Amino acid sequence: MAKKTETTVEKKLRALYDLQLIDSRIDELISLRGELPLEVEDLENEISGLNTKYDKIKEEIGESENGIIEQKQVIENANELLKKYEDKLKNVRNNREYNSIVKEQEYQDLESQLAEKKIKEFKARIEQRQEEMSILDDKIKERNDHLQSKKNELDTIIKETHKEEDLLQKKSAEFEKDVEERLVSAYKKIRSSVKNGLAIVSVERGASGGSYFSIPPQLQLEIASRNKIITDEHSGRILVDSELAKEEKEKIKKIIEG
Repeated sequence: MAKKTETTVEKKLRALYDLQLIDSRIDELISLRGELPLEVEDLENEISGLNTKYDKIKEEIGESENGIIEQKQVIENANELLKKYEDKLKNVRNNREYNSIVKEQEYQDLESQLAEKKIKEFKARIEQRQEEMSILDDKIKERNDHLQSKKNELDTIIKETHKEEDLLQKKSAEFEKDVEERLVSAYKKIRSSVKNGLAIVSVERGASGGSYFSIPPQLQLEIASRNKIITDEHSGRILVDSELAKEEKEKIKKIIEG
């Protein structure tokens, strides 16, 4: 019965260490991408912001163009009224009627002048916005070229590592099945809280890998017996003996290399 327990614990330790080796290799593959994923995301966000700004300026130009059309209509209406008032002046009957028409002419003339002034302002605004659009357009093109370059670089790395990463992800899921859920949860919790994601380390030269604190001889013997899961009191990492680690490294190496 004892032998069966030892084998079960050892199997769990091997599966956990295999899981660690695989996840560490996945970490290495992901690290090859460096800051590229973040750079791509930042560039995409920047370009999105620039496009929003570009569209807003384009909308403002459209509003100014509509404003010019409206003011031209004001001038046209004023000119038509001025012609009518000019004709009316030829048939005035008294000073009161004359003064009233002249006032209307002056008002329409002022309306026309104000409309001309507004048209000049709209045109100046359009010219200014068009310059801004041109600068933005160049910047968007430059950022898009930069983004495409970064995407190509990232895609190249992903393509080079995709096959291996896909295999490792599948193997990681397989090895998880050989370990009870609570141990997998513990492994993931330790992995997320320690340096380099190393939740399981081997004892090398009497010390714990990762923390380098000495392991008492008696505890080393317990670890080597593989009868129970033992953690490093300093780092919380799960410990395995160097022989088991060596064997599993060779096994995983063969899996990766096919």
